Amino acid sequence: MPLNLKFLRLQRSMTLEQLSSRAGLTRSYLSKLERGLSAPSIGSAIRISNALSISLEEMYGQEKDHDPITIVRSKNGKPGDPAMHLSLVAGINPERVMRAFIIRPSRTAKRGRMMSEHEGEEILFVLTGRIELVIGKRKEVLKPGDCVQFSSTMPHKLTALTKEPASALVVIAVNGIL
Repeated sequence: MPLNLKFLRLQRSMTLEQLSSRAGLTRSYLSKLERGLSAPSIGSAIRISNALSISLEEMYGQEKDHDPITIVRSKNGKPGDPAMHLSLVAGINPERVMRAFIIRPSRTAKRGRMMSEHEGEEILFVLTGRIELVIGKRKEVLKPGDCVQFSSTMPHKLTALTKEPASALVVIAVNGIL
């Protein structure tokens, strides 16, 4: 996660227990995030930003932009930050109802990764690799060019199925402020 979660938490004089309670996430999971041992799902990132009373943009170190046109440039021809599990690439303006992320699921996330669920609607477009998408009890294998749209309130998770890096563009839309 491209942020210093511990710094943000301490800046608000919060303990791990308080953040855990407010975000509805376990203390051990938040501790792993703070130490960089785990990366949050979109749902967890939203819960944490809400619990800290900050926007996703602030949490990911993005400056607020009030220009009606927002451009986020690629890094070395790659969308988002290629080293990160989850990169915010659009939706920096807090008045927008959509947020776009590049997500790079790992192959090891199959058992240990929590299902994500959050308000809104989600579109997932596979860019590279093959990805398993679990929505509730349904499993789908997706390949580059495949696109799925679903209610984000349904529990879901992604797992890479290939040795090559897998990535997808995820767009979430929520009525109101995230």
